[in-house]
Amino acid sequence: KRHRKILRDNIQGITKPAIRRLARRGGVKRISGLIYEETRGVLKIFLENIIRDSVTYTEHAKRKTVTSLDVVYALKRAGKTLYGFGA
Repeated sequence: KRHRKILRDNIQGITKPAIRRLARRGGVKRISGLIYEETRGVLKIFLENIIRDSVTYTEHAKRKTVTSLDVVYALKRAGKTLYGFGA
């Protein structure tokens, strides 16, 4: 097997400007300094749940590749229906 890079502190890859852009898209004008860490925490939990469900769908189908449909179904299960990626 190939060597796997150890993943840690990747949540810091969600930069302050990226969070700011998302907030702007959501209609926010001014942002408190404490929001950035809070947002990273919330995003991490959300992604963990979606990825866990996606991988569960993949494993159940006895596949090793997570497909876009697995993610669509996981999002639907979380109550966030996504259109445009099949099904």
